Amino acid sequence: MTTWNKGAKGLVVGVDGSSASNAAVAWAARDAAMRKVPLTLVHMLSAYVPTFPQIPLPGGVAVWQEDDGRQVLEEAAKLARESAGSALEIATELKSSPPIPTLVELSEGAEFVVVGSHGRGAFGRVLLGSVSSGVLRGAACPVAIVPGDEPAADAPVLVGIDGSPASELATAIAFDEASRRGVDLRAVHAWSDVEVLDVGGLDWPALQVESEQVLAERLAGWQERYPDVRVQRVVVCDRPARELVNQSTSVQLVVLGSRGRGGIAKMLLGSVSNAVVHSVHTPIIVARADG
Repeated sequence: MTTWNKGAKGLVVGVDGSSASNAAVAWAARDAAMRKVPLTLVHMLSAYVPTFPQIPLPGGVAVWQEDDGRQVLEEAAKLARESAGSALEIATELKSSPPIPTLVELSEGAEFVVVGSHGRGAFGRVLLGSVSSGVLRGAACPVAIVPGDEPAADAPVLVGIDGSPASELATAIAFDEASRRGVDLRAVHAWSDVEVLDVGGLDWPALQVESEQVLAERLAGWQERYPDVRVQRVVVCDRPARELVNQSTSVQLVVLGSRGRGGIAKMLLGSVSNAVVHSVHTPIIVARADG
C-alpha cells in the first residue's frame, strides 16, 4: 500500500497571527492529536524592508519584529492546546528567512505542512496566501490549506480518484483521515476532462459501468484495510474540477493527488488541483507523487 512521510516534526504549521492562520493552527492541532504526532509552529521574519531594491531592517524594527514573532508563536501554541488538549506535543520555531524555502525545507521532516488560505499582511509578517502555491510546488510532503470556515465534524471526507500514483497517495491519506474522524469517505471519479457535448457517439451507460468497476478495484484494498470506513462512490461524466468543487460544499475535508515535485499542482485527472484549491471553502490536502 502507498504510504507517506512520517516525519519527526509531525505537522508543521506556518503561523502569522491572522484569522486564517489561527484556523490552520486549530485544525492542525486537532489532526496532530488524532495522529498522536507533534505539532511544530513556525513564524517567519523578514530581514528586509519590503521595497525594491531591498534594504535591511533598522535594528530597532528587527528587535520589535522578533518580540512580536515570539508573541505570535506563544498565542498560537495556546490556541493549539485549547483546540487539542494539553497532551499535544508542541514545538515553536522563529525563523529569519523567506517563507517558501523555509516551509519547503521543513517539509522534509514533516508529515504535513499546514498553511492558512490567506494571511495577515501587516508589516514584517508573512502573507500566507501569497506563498501557498509555492509551498504546494516544492514541499516534500502533503500540504494542507485551511480556510477560516469551520466544517461540520460529522461530514464526510472527499477524495478524487483517477488511478494514478498521485491519487493512490491521496486515497491512503483520505482513508486514514476518515477512519480517525469516524466519518464516511466520498470517493469521486470524474470520467471526462472535456464537456460531455464535445464527445460524439458517447455511450455513457456503458462507460459508467466500466468506470464504476475501475473505481471499485481502486478502493478494494483500502476498504479491506479500513473496514470501519463506509465509502460513498460517485462516478460522473463531468469535468473533475467542477465536480470536486460542487461536492466540497457538503464535506469536511478534500484530499487530492498532484503531479511530481516542482510542477504546478495538478491532478492527473486533469489540470484541476490548482482550480480546486482556489475555489473550495473547505480544508484541503494536496498529496503529490513524484514523477
